[in-house]
Amino acid sequence: MHHKANILKCNHSISVVFFFSEEFDNYMQQDAHEFLNFLINHINEIILAERHQNTCKPKSSNGDSPVPQPEPTWVHEIFQGILTSETRCLNCETVSSKDEDFFDLQVDVDQNTSITHCLKCFSNTETLCSDNNLSGKPDAMFQSDDAVNPDRMYDLVAVVIHCGSGPNRGHYISIVKSHGFWLLFDDDMVDKIDASTIEDFYGLTSDIQKSSETGYILFYQSRDCM
Repeated sequence: MHHKANILKCNHSISVVFFFSEEFDNYMQQDAHEFLNFLINHINEIILAERHQNTCKPKSSNGDSPVPQPEPTWVHEIFQGILTSETRCLNCETVSSKDEDFFDLQVDVDQNTSITHCLKCFSNTETLCSDNNLSGKPDAMFQSDDAVNPDRMYDLVAVVIHCGSGPNRGHYISIVKSHGFWLLFDDDMVDKIDASTIEDFYGLTSDIQKSSETGYILFYQSRDCM
């Protein structure tokens, strides 16, 4: 049984997004991941702009004073993570690290693999060399052991699914876990589905695909936030 939902009228919100982005101001098919990144960053910019307007800026007598970094918003609290890359010189054993903020991770998906395997491949050790010309031992990037909480567990709470025979055309639907149930959203139609149905969007362990629906964007939630 499915229901037609009209809980939230988002036409105005979508129009605002179109107004601020010429890229999405047309009827061409767009990429859901690009739209998600634009939407998250745009919402964050609006929050920071409103916060800036509501904050009285004290005048500084020193024009060279550093500009303070803006405080994180709820967008950062929900979506942002920190990716740490460490590089070790194989000559002198010097280790340097670099932290980068991210809202999403893009992983390569191979046949017969799991998300856990994809994430491990994403953080595999790499050997770096300049222009492939080695004059000595190269640098190496390796996985850091300084994770804030390496034992933290995550649960899948939503999936954006691409429906279509190829990456350049198709339709998007989504499945979301709410109050212990999985709901499938297809435009204004909402269906309650069994958890086992989600496997239809995982793909198969053979070269034969069960359907044209494929999980594209996966949302996980930390268990200590639930």
